[in-house]
Amino acid sequence: MQEKLKIKLSIADRVYPLTIDPAQEEGLRKAAKNIEQLAKKFEQNYAVRDKQDVLAMCALQFASKVEQGGIEQKEDTQEVTERLKSLDALVASKLSMH
Repeated sequence: MQEKLKIKLSIADRVYPLTIDPAQEEGLRKAAKNIEQLAKKFEQNYAVRDKQDVLAMCALQFASKVEQGGIEQKEDTQEVTERLKSLDALVASKLSMH
């Protein structure tokens, strides 16, 4: 069993101590960095000073990307399924002709 790793992440001027699996460290650090960058962008572009508002906007931005990705993947899957059904019907019709 892998030993846990203790790290500290800084988000919106607060430090969060975490105990994680070492395999999670890179992803968590990148996520914290992305949140910090987006929060700064919101603060600069929209003159938002309340950290709770900034973090809510960040959460909405990241969650919408995840949701939109799921929607697009579902649409792609449906399109592929329809194409495969059409190909299957074409192959079946050609096989029944012989």
